[in-house]
Amino acid sequence: MSSAEIKNTYHTPAKEISWISRHFPNLIFYKNMVSIIVKAAGLAKKGRYSGEDWIVSSQNMMKALENVGVKFHIENLEVLNKLKSPCVIAGNHMSVLETLVLPGIIHPHQKFTFVVKKGLMDYPVFKHIMISRNPIFVDRVNPRTDLQNILSGGQERLSKDLSIMIFPQTTRIFDIDPKTFNSIGVKLARRAEVPLIPLALKTDAWGIGKWLKDFGKINPSVKVHFSFGEPMTITGNGKHEHEKCLQFISDKLESFD
Repeated sequence: MSSAEIKNTYHTPAKEISWISRHFPNLIFYKNMVSIIVKAAGLAKKGRYSGEDWIVSSQNMMKALENVGVKFHIENLEVLNKLKSPCVIAGNHMSVLETLVLPGIIHPHQKFTFVVKKGLMDYPVFKHIMISRNPIFVDRVNPRTDLQNILSGGQERLSKDLSIMIFPQTTRIFDIDPKTFNSIGVKLARRAEVPLIPLALKTDAWGIGKWLKDFGKINPSVKVHFSFGEPMTITGNGKHEHEKCLQFISDKLESFD
């Protein structure tokens, strides 16, 4: 799998999974994951981690998951190629999987960065990768400050043709709650006058760890889904578009198998 192969839809092709990967998916995957991250962080620390490197390491992460039996299903990716401007992508948030895999899916079609929690700066290795991608950091302590940082930082990056991926939910959950899915994506898209694209994802194949949140159980029997919605132009106060974004994600989550 390479960026050139994902045009609009992608479904993990049938393949034989090795005996050891079938019986010990966590051991095999996490061993490969650590290797990928350490290599990427080494380049980033030296200032040599490019956007293309980000794509490669992200797609290697996806391959590592596929190699232990995880199946991916991606749809409507072509909406990113149709855009004539950067955009804001707003999606639900289930696990660490999307943070590691989305660069290999989105970046070949639309250069982008994430809005991420400042706590990632405490990760001794992974932080070098994130810093190199010029993300917008939020501390989730003062909502007003976070809003200002996202709006100002997002507008600055969007003006330089860098799209923004944002997860409006404050925590990772396996469904979507309209009460916690805030309208920050709509607000940023409206201020920067760029389209908003909803993204529905199902990534609970990567569980939430009991002791270390990011190191949960890998369950290859659970399919991974990414579905991109059609771009929306924000009108008025954006309430209508926010509701459409929520409805799209909710409907897709119900349809995913």
